Amino acid sequence: MAELRWNPIQGQWIIVAAHRRNRPHRPKEWCPFCPGSGKVPDGYDVYAYPNDFPSLMENPPEPDVESSPISPVDTLRGACEVILYSPEHEATLADLHLDHLRKLIDLWRERYETLGSKDFVNYVLIFENRGDVIGVTITHPHGQIYAYPFVPPRPQRELANEEKYWVDRGRCLCCDIIDSEKDNGRRIIVDNPHFIAFVPFFAAYPYEVHLYPKRHLQSLSDLTSEEANSFAKTLKAVVRKYDNLFDMTFPYMMIFSQKPTDGGAYLYHHFRVEFYPPLMDEKNIRYIAGGETGSGVQVNPTDIEAKARELRLGAPEKSE
Repeated sequence: MAELRWNPIQGQWIIVAAHRRNRPHRPKEWCPFCPGSGKVPDGYDVYAYPNDFPSLMENPPEPDVESSPISPVDTLRGACEVILYSPEHEATLADLHLDHLRKLIDLWRERYETLGSKDFVNYVLIFENRGDVIGVTITHPHGQIYAYPFVPPRPQRELANEEKYWVDRGRCLCCDIIDSEKDNGRRIIVDNPHFIAFVPFFAAYPYEVHLYPKRHLQSLSDLTSEEANSFAKTLKAVVRKYDNLFDMTFPYMMIFSQKPTDGGAYLYHHFRVEFYPPLMDEKNIRYIAGGETGSGVQVNPTDIEAKARELRLGAPEKSE
């Protein structure tokens, strides 16, 4: 069973991909992403690998169920790729040399442009799931790319808010957020000439971090070479601060926000990377349960400025 099903109540597509339940779960004796596996080149630095269990497919099967007036059905046309960060099985983003990270950034950019150029792809989402608690099935350092035939609901909402701010005030919303965070200063984690990373004023997760370029640009494609090098440094610094906090490989979801690839200009959009770690502290997980799921309103049960201070200093405050 593999298709898109329309949810008429929420007004969005749902992906049904039953074949994904067969994907390997944390194999112990063999890693498909390590050199010598027969699945990847024996020698690579970074590598784009077609997902063996894709949620979206370039040549999808016909849906198993019929459309109805209340709930249309469509094919799962799109693409899913795995982006391998390193041939080293135990490496993390924080371990990679800056030259290696730059190769990864160049690969992300190339796949964003190549996938986005397909006439059936309207949005390219680059992301990484990291850690057992996130549900990662293979521990080799990697991220993923989903190329959607539509602009997903969350980016749609964000783009609508960015556009409204742009029209109402004649300015970029995210540029003003950067100025506000710099004026406040207490939530900034990393600050350099080209990028800034901070726990946002409106953080829903205790250790949520947003990473923004200071120049207004819409995607990885707009980065200069100097900015791409700075992006590598900033990305490494943020992940290292996470890992130093509790002396562990810190779990997180890392999500890239780039302009859609449907041909629109989206001049009001500001490229960014957002980190959503599921931890409340060293031992406790930040669960999203009934109230938040039912209402769509998230509750941050921590002191946002204190959590930013923890990340900036690299150690938790014992008073919390």
